[in-house]
Amino acid sequence: MELFFLALLLILMAGALASGYPVAFALPGSAIITIGLAAGSGALFAGDMDAYFHSGGLSQWLTAGVTNLRGIYWEVERDTLIAIPLFIFMGIMLQRSKIAEDLLVAMAQLFGPVPGGLGISVVFVGALLAATTGILGATVVAMGMISLPAMLRNNYSVPLSTGTIAASGTLGQIIPPSIVLIILADQLSSATDQASSARKALHKATTGELSMPSAFDVTSTSAGEMFLGAFIPGLLLVALYMGYILVRALINPAAAPTVPFDAKVTGRYVAKLCLTLVSPLALIFLVLGSIIGGVATVNQAGAIGAAGAIIMAGYRLKEGGKNAYLPAILALVAIGMTAFALLNYDMNVKNIQTRNDQIGIWIGAIAAVLLLVSLTWSSIRTYRIQNTLSEVMLETAKTTSIVFVILLGAAMLTAAFRAFGGEELVKHFLEGLPGGFWTKFTIVMLVIFVLGFFLDYIEIAVVVVPIVAPILLADPSANITAVWLGVMIGLNIQTSFLTPPFGFALFYLRGVAPKVVKTIDMYKGVIPFIILQVAALGIVGAYPQLVNYLPTRVSLLSETAPPPRNPRLQICLEDHVHQALLNDEVAIHAALERVRGLDLSYLPNSTMNDLTVALSGIENSFNLIDNVKSAERTTETASVDYRSLHAEVRALQRRIWANEARMDQAETDIARARGDQDVIERAQTLITVMTHENADTLEQIPSEWTEEHKRFSEVLKAESKARSSYRREVDNTWDSLAELRAISLAGQAYVAVAAEFGPLIVAATTAEAEEAMSQIETLERKLRDIAGTDKIVSALGKARRALKGRKADPEKAVQQLVDAQALHQSGVAWRLRAEAELSAPLTALSDSVRLTVGLRQQPKLEKDQALALASCLSVHKNVSLNF
Repeated sequence: MELFFLALLLILMAGALASGYPVAFALPGSAIITIGLAAGSGALFAGDMDAYFHSGGLSQWLTAGVTNLRGIYWEVERDTLIAIPLFIFMGIMLQRSKIAEDLLVAMAQLFGPVPGGLGISVVFVGALLAATTGILGATVVAMGMISLPAMLRNNYSVPLSTGTIAASGTLGQIIPPSIVLIILADQLSSATDQASSARKALHKATTGELSMPSAFDVTSTSAGEMFLGAFIPGLLLVALYMGYILVRALINPAAAPTVPFDAKVTGRYVAKLCLTLVSPLALIFLVLGSIIGGVATVNQAGAIGAAGAIIMAGYRLKEGGKNAYLPAILALVAIGMTAFALLNYDMNVKNIQTRNDQIGIWIGAIAAVLLLVSLTWSSIRTYRIQNTLSEVMLETAKTTSIVFVILLGAAMLTAAFRAFGGEELVKHFLEGLPGGFWTKFTIVMLVIFVLGFFLDYIEIAVVVVPIVAPILLADPSANITAVWLGVMIGLNIQTSFLTPPFGFALFYLRGVAPKVVKTIDMYKGVIPFIILQVAALGIVGAYPQLVNYLPTRVSLLSETAPPPRNPRLQICLEDHVHQALLNDEVAIHAALERVRGLDLSYLPNSTMNDLTVALSGIENSFNLIDNVKSAERTTETASVDYRSLHAEVRALQRRIWANEARMDQAETDIARARGDQDVIERAQTLITVMTHENADTLEQIPSEWTEEHKRFSEVLKAESKARSSYRREVDNTWDSLAELRAISLAGQAYVAVAAEFGPLIVAATTAEAEEAMSQIETLERKLRDIAGTDKIVSALGKARRALKGRKADPEKAVQQLVDAQALHQSGVAWRLRAEAELSAPLTALSDSVRLTVGLRQQPKLEKDQALALASCLSVHKNVSLNF
C-alpha cells in the first residue's frame, strides 16, 4: 500500500502545481493530505496508523518535520540561509535605484561599434548584474525595457535579441552571489551527511573493517565554496554567449549590425561613465573578493553587499542634488582608514599595550563612526526619496518569506516521500542501471532538465536534490565533490528559466516586449542559448577542475588551511614530493655531502647517532618514495583486469543487500501485523521469493572472484604499506634533523645559563624551600627553550621535587643540582663548536629538504605546494576498488 500512497503524493503535488496553486502551500499540503490519508487508512483497515508506511510511521514523519523546522530556523550551526535576504535586498535596491539601468546604457554605448557589440554588451551587463543583483526577474525586465527597443531599432534579429536578453538575465542563477547556490549548498550539506553514512556502511559491508579511512569520506560544502566553484563556470557561460553572438555577427552581419557611437565624448561624459562602471565593479570586488580572499563569510559578504547597495542608491537617487556624493565619499574615507589601520596596527582591543596600539584602535573607531554616519545618511535618503527603502524592504521580506516557506514545505514533502519508500525506490532504480555512476548521473541530469520545463528552480533544488544527491555522492566509483555536483545541478537548473513553455525568463520578457515581438520568435531565440548551456554543462562535467580548483586553492591558502599531514592530502602530496625530490636531488645530495665531510668526532655518541640516522633517512627517502610510486603503478596495472570483475560482483552484491533490506522490512511488517493473516502471508511470500532470488544471484558470482579479490587486496595492502613506511621514515627523519639543527644553533644560549647553577645549589641548602623551588623552576623554563636539554631539565625537576613537602630532602636536591650542573658543563665545549662549524651546513641541509622530506611536518603548505596540491585534488579519483 505504501506504493499507492507514494503515487498519490506525487499526483497531488503535480496536480497542485499544474493548477497554479502556490508552491509554498502545494508542497506541504500534498504531504499532509497523503500522510493523513495513510495514517487514517491504516487505523481504519489494519488497526495500526503505521501499517501503510514503508518505514517508521506517523510519529517518525512528525519527528522528521520538527527536526527539519528546527534545522532550517533555529540551528546556530546552519546559518547559510541568513545570506538569502541580504543578497535579495542588495539586488532589489540596485534595481530600484536605476543603477542597473545606467550600467546597461553605458555598456551599450561602449560596445556598440563592435560586430554584435550591442548583444555582447547585454551579455556583459547581464554578468555584472548577476554578480550584484542575482534577481532574475529584475534583470530580465530591466534589460528588456532598455536593451530590446535599442536592439530592434538598430535592426537586430528579433530571435537573437530576445534570446540574448533572456539568457543574459538568467546568469544571476549561476554567477555568484546566487540564491540558487545558497539553497543548493544548504540542501547538499545534509545530503553529504547521508552520503557519508552510506559510504561508511558500504565500506564496512565490503571490507569487514569497522572504520573507513577519512581519505575516502564524503566532504560537505558551503555557500562560500559553491560561490567559488561556480565562478569559473559562470565566466565560461558568459564567454560562450559572447562567442556565439560574435560568430553570428561575423557570419550574418545583418542579424547583429554594428551601432555607431553618436555621443559626444567630454570630460563630464567620461566621469559619469567611469562612475557608472566603477561603482558596481567595486561592489562586486567587495562582495566576491571578500569571500574569495577568505576575509568574510558568505553572510558577512551579504551584509557588505546590502550596505554597499544602500550607499550607492543614496547618491544615485539624489543625482544632481546638493551633497549627493558626500555619504559615499565618507564611506570611501572610512574604508581607507580601516585598511590603513589593519595594515599598520595591531587591532586587538583586548591586547592594547602601547600608545601605538591605542592610536590604531582610535583610527579604527573613527572609521567605524564615519561608515555608520554614511550608512545612516544614505538610509535616510533612500527612505525619503520615492519611499525606496520601505518598498525594497517589503519586497525583500516577501521574497525571503516565499523562499523559506518553500524550503520548509519541501522538507515536509521529502520526509513524506521517504516515509512511503520513495527514496529507497529511487536508490534501487538508479543502482540497478548498467554503466555505473555516469549512467545514474546522466539520468538524474535528464530528469532535472525535463523538470525545468515545468518547475521553478527552488522546487527542483529542494525536492529533487535531497533525494538524488546522497545516492550520487555516496558512489565511490566517481568520488565526486559536493561542490561539483551542486554547480552541475545549478547549471542544469538554469535552463529551467529558458525552456518553453514555462520558462520564467520568457514570461518576464514577454511582459515588457513590444507587440511586434512574437512569442515564437522568443522560443526560437532561446534555443541556441539552451544548447550553449548544455555545452557548458558538458565541459564542466568533463573538466571538474573548472569547479573544484578555486575552492580547493582558497582552502589550502587560507589561515585555517588543513595541515600537510591531513589524510585527504597525502596521495597528492606524495605525487608532488616525488617530483620535487627528482628536481632537487643534486642539491640535496650536495648538502648531505657537505655535512658528512665535516669533522664530527667531538659530538657525543648519542648526538652522532641521531645525526647518522637523520642523514640516512634523507638518503633513504628517495628509495621509499620510489617504492610508493612503484606500488602505485603495480596497483594501476592490476586494476585494469580486476575493475570489471569488481564492478560485476559488487552490482550482484548490492542486489543481494537490497533484497535483504526488503526481507528485514517484511519481518517488521509481520511483527506489526497483529494477527492480520493477509499481511503476514504477503510478507512471508516476499521473504521466500527474496531468499530464492538471493540464492540465484550468489550463483552468478564468478568462481574466480574469491581468488582475484584476495590477490588484489594484497596489492592494495602492499601499496598502503609502502606509503606508511615512507610517511613514518620522513616524519622521524625531519624530527631528528630539526632537533639537531636547533641544538647546533643554541650554543650561546646554552652557555648563558651556566652561571645559574651555583646559586641554585646554595639556595637549596640556605633558602626557604618555596623560594629555592621557584628559582629551580625558572631555570627549568629557560632550559626547555633550549634544544637537547631534556636530561638536565629532568635532573632539575628531581631536585625541585626533593624540596617539596614534609619529607623534603635538601641533600638529595643538592646532589641532583650538582648532577645537572655536571651534565650542563659536559656539553658546553661541543655545543659551542657545533654552533660554529655545524649550524650552517645543517641549516642548509634543512632548508634543502624542508618542502620535501619535511613537508608533512610543516604547520601549513606554502603557496607553490598549495597550488600543486589544489591542481591534483581538483580531479575526481575513482576509489571504488577500495570498497
